[in-house]
Amino acid sequence: MGAIDLKDIITEWRQAGFSIWQYLSQPWTLYQLLIIFGCFLIGWLLSRKIEPALEERARQIKGNPGLLRVIIAFMRRTEWVLFILFVGFAREVLLRATWPSRTYLLSLALVLAVTWLAASVLTRIVRNRFLAKFISVCLFVYVASGVLGIRDELQSTLDDLAINLGEFRLSVLFVLKAIVLLVLLLWAAHLAGRFVESRLSNSTDLSPSFKALAGKVVNITLAVAAGLIALNLVGVDLTTLTVLSGAIGVGLGFGLQKVVSNFISGVIILADRSIKPGDTITLGDTFGWIRELRARFVSVITRDGREYLIPNEDFITQQVVNWSFSDKNIRLDVDFGVSYDSDPHEVMRIAIEATAAVDRVLTTPKPVCWMTAFGASSLDFKLRFWIQDPQAGLTNIRGKVLLALWDAFREAGINIPFPHREVLMRTPVEIVRKTPDSDSDQAKIK
Repeated sequence: MGAIDLKDIITEWRQAGFSIWQYLSQPWTLYQLLIIFGCFLIGWLLSRKIEPALEERARQIKGNPGLLRVIIAFMRRTEWVLFILFVGFAREVLLRATWPSRTYLLSLALVLAVTWLAASVLTRIVRNRFLAKFISVCLFVYVASGVLGIRDELQSTLDDLAINLGEFRLSVLFVLKAIVLLVLLLWAAHLAGRFVESRLSNSTDLSPSFKALAGKVVNITLAVAAGLIALNLVGVDLTTLTVLSGAIGVGLGFGLQKVVSNFISGVIILADRSIKPGDTITLGDTFGWIRELRARFVSVITRDGREYLIPNEDFITQQVVNWSFSDKNIRLDVDFGVSYDSDPHEVMRIAIEATAAVDRVLTTPKPVCWMTAFGASSLDFKLRFWIQDPQAGLTNIRGKVLLALWDAFREAGINIPFPHREVLMRTPVEIVRKTPDSDSDQAKIK
């Protein structure tokens, strides 16, 4: 862009500014500005009084969170609603009392206020605050430039601000169009993905793993399609992306190796159904149940409430214990010992009866108890029992069984031994004790 074009643009903007200044200096223009300011001030003061009550009434709506969000958005912009009503009333009064040309600013303020209110309220369905603000500002600028009649000039100015990258011309207008289209299409793809995921989650004929896999495939496909459509709409030749895609592939192979590995591992996990949400697993020192399968990691909740985000690759390369893969019933072992003066047959019978009476212990298969060794100071036994809810914890059920054994053995007079040690002194030991009467009196014991 040459210097002559820049001077022409500056001259045009100066002329436009001079025309605007002439218009603003007219009496009826000042009257309209005062009316606009007064309407907004009155609307703002009234909204401070009625907005809390209206919002409290709106929050009583049940069963439709989407409608409630839109209504709350209106309630939090009560000053703009009142401003639109007051400006519209003032405009109608002036139209009946004077020339229509003397209500131009009121009409302009009315249109811009309605546009801003509609854009800010409609974008409340977007949960991302930055995205909602971006969409509302773009809609307002687009409509406002059309109302003011400067849309073509604005587009021409933005298109003139450009740089040439070889045969490709990159302008500010091109970048803005690309951003707007990409944001809108990605948002639409996100909504469509959410809709498909909700439909899949409500289906009873599909397994949880297939639902998660299908939801991820749909989201990724829609996101990629949205990006390609946005580039095509702004005029980018998609055939030129072949070289770029090759470079991206090389970059993924080196710089993003772990990310790609975790993503592929996640697809494998979902496809072979080795783990699924709700399964109880043990991986290394981590014991818990799976809350969610994501594209890069698996969310595991432990018994102490911690949430571990374990990379998908670990579930492929490491040994994983899935306590509920094919059957939720698992067997637990408890080792204990009794004194040598106990009857082992009676000990096994009491242990089985005490264990069967504990909650969560299954009666089928029934508990079993076997004598395993003649220990150094005890008869050693191994007790085995089954449970069907490992997600409820393993340590706690072992603790309950041990307490039940303690109570049963104590009632039956069976002792649980503890190690005894005898110390033999090979040389005599002299113990000296001071008497209370005299420090010189000593008692010597050999």
